[in-house]
Amino acid sequence: MLRHLLKLIWKRKTRNLMLSLEILLAFVIVFAVAAFATRNLQLYRLPVGYQVEQLWSARILADGTRGADVGPALYDSLQRALRELPEVEAVAFASHSPLSDSTMRTGVRLPASGRTLQVDMVEVNDDFFALAGMQLQAGRWFSAADDGAAQLPAIVNRRMAEALFPGQDALGKVYTEAHGDAEQAGPSYRITGIVDDYRSKGALMTPPNVMLVRFAPLSKRHGLRSVMLRVKPGTGRDFEQRLHRQLKAIRNDWGYDIAPLTEMRAALLREQTIPLIILAVIGAFMLVMVAFGLFGVLWQNTTRRIPEIGLRRAVGASGAQIYRQIVGEQLLISSAAMLVALALLVQLPLTGALGASLSWPVFGVATAGSMAVIYLLSLLCALYPGWRASRLSPTEALHYE
Repeated sequence: MLRHLLKLIWKRKTRNLMLSLEILLAFVIVFAVAAFATRNLQLYRLPVGYQVEQLWSARILADGTRGADVGPALYDSLQRALRELPEVEAVAFASHSPLSDSTMRTGVRLPASGRTLQVDMVEVNDDFFALAGMQLQAGRWFSAADDGAAQLPAIVNRRMAEALFPGQDALGKVYTEAHGDAEQAGPSYRITGIVDDYRSKGALMTPPNVMLVRFAPLSKRHGLRSVMLRVKPGTGRDFEQRLHRQLKAIRNDWGYDIAPLTEMRAALLREQTIPLIILAVIGAFMLVMVAFGLFGVLWQNTTRRIPEIGLRRAVGASGAQIYRQIVGEQLLISSAAMLVALALLVQLPLTGALGASLSWPVFGVATAGSMAVIYLLSLLCALYPGWRASRLSPTEALHYE
């Protein structure tokens, strides 16, 4: 039966070519949507590296681009004043809070090759890790014991540790920040601890190389941008007003952007899923257009083959056999089109052109899902033309002109 169907398809290869191209295009579109959705689901299931519940962020809006210049006295005043609020359980400081729209990137020298590795850098004080509920894989958090150290203490994620010192234990190792001038030495850092990950842009962020370095007000190396607070369970949105008044009492000349991290996470997630929604809508529209075209072509092909179908019925073929023939031919054409598409798409994970965005697990899930959608679409479009062909009698074929 299969051999007979292949012969029939080959004899009508010119007519089937446009049909195959249409199916190929539909498969590529569905594959793109499925791969994007699978990758986002894969990212969503990964840990972000910190907790969000009960955390609030107060971003300081001060003049200049380096943030607020906070001396030790003002730093202590901020901590004491905010801890006086009955809702506040803990206070910490960071160059920018998780889930914000801020990013600080720098380059570090790979000790083995001297090449530059781009990393995300976040400055945090000693209290940040406990406040954010972070977990260490190895080493220790930095603390007052690091005051006056020759190298600045740094917490790095596992990805960055493996990139800096592949095949080695990175704990306690020293690396240097890269400057534009290769001859100029940048600040040196010592790895005091390693965390699994820290994705500042939330659950749909591709895991980056991350270093968290120590913010110390005595050094005045950088300015302060964000105050992080852990509040008591059940704290409502009205806390924002009391927090704003307390901050204004300390520095009235600054502006403050205050929000709970749960709301920041929801807003960021909505923003990050917009491309997927747009791609899914476009894909659904294209599938509907392909379905209409496919149905029309199958209807036309069935009409053109009335003499052939009538002859088969005259020599004893049953209606069920005709039905299976029409549906089987369509599924074979769909299979051939998808094989051609896969031969092209498989080059992407083979060459690593899209990196982790199209790894083999993502490729496999997207392929299986896309094939299921195309087979279902082909089956649905072939059902009525196949049923119509199965009801054809030999006498109708004799009167066909």
